[in-house]
Formats: sequence, C-alpha cells, structure tokens
Amino acid sequence: MIMKRTLIAIIAIASMLTACGTMQSIIRSTFPYTATLIVPASAKTNTSLSATSSASSFDQIFTGQGSNTSSIKEVRIASAKVEASNPVSQNLGAFKSIRLYISRSDGSSEVMVAQRTDIPATAGNSLVLDIDNSRFLDEFIKGSTVRVRMEYELRNSLNSDVSVKASLGFSTAPDTAK
Repeated sequence: MIMKRTLIAIIAIASMLTACGTMQSIIRSTFPYTATLIVPASAKTNTSLSATSSASSFDQIFTGQGSNTSSIKEVRIASAKVEASNPVSQNLGAFKSIRLYISRSDGSSEVMVAQRTDIPATAGNSLVLDIDNSRFLDEFIKGSTVRVRMEYELRNSLNSDVSVKASLGFSTAPDTAK
C-alpha cells in the first residue's frame, strides 16, 4: 500500500515537472533565423565591406507569414553565431571583425544585433558573436521578411568565394494582453 502511494506520488511529481518545463517553453520561446552571406574572393583586406541576404526561420508561426504574430512580444536577440558553410574548412580568422545587422526587407530601420571585433587569427570555422539585446526587435520579426547584413573587415585575402551562415536566435514572450 505504501509502495503504491509512493509510486503515485512519484508519477504526479514527474508529471508536474514535465508540465512546468512545457509551460516555460510556451511562455518563453527561442527561435532561430538563418541567412547565408557570400564574401567574394575579390574582397579587399583592411576595408569595411558588407554582404546582405534574406533570413529564414524554421518556426514560421512566429513570422509575418504566420497567423500568430500578434501573440508574441518582447522579441530580443538571444544568440548569434557565424560559421563557414562553403568551404566548410574556411578559417574565420581571415576576418578582423564582423557585425550583424537586421532590417526590414527593404533595408529600412536597420539595427545592429551582434558583433565581434577581436577575432583571433586561429578562430576556426565557427564563431560565436557578442549580442546586443538592449532593444526589442518585434517590428522586424513580426514583418514578412527579415534581412541580415554582415559588415566585415578581412585580415587576409580569400582564395575563393566564402559562404558564411549566420544563425540568429531570438527569444520572445507571449502577448497575454490580447
């Protein structure tokens, strides 16, 4: 009898903990956007240059193409990473600095969301950027298209065009006032 009550209590506690985790996931959600940016082999070193691309998200429910954008608020950048995608062996130490900006599809209202100015020469093919989460980004994420611009300065010249995949993670809260 005691064992049966103990088992029921353990199952109840496990269910509550699982429900709390699920509820927290619903309340505070993080979703990714990715963009592939091309840095041409002809790019000059020690010069500020930029590459631009539209970003896409796997969580289309949170984008302007979905019907649920009115249910979110307080969108902030949560993480930013760049990695060489072609060639995958490209050392990102060829870059001196990288700054990522997002804007609406027409390029208006651009805001910097992440940067790295101290990139070591031996960075490897992946690099985590320092984020700036000091402002809400609702106006961009709730729009139909997000545009990403990478401003960069090369330390070394490139042998071929390099594709850089920018991964931006955004966190959001539900808009319960609706």
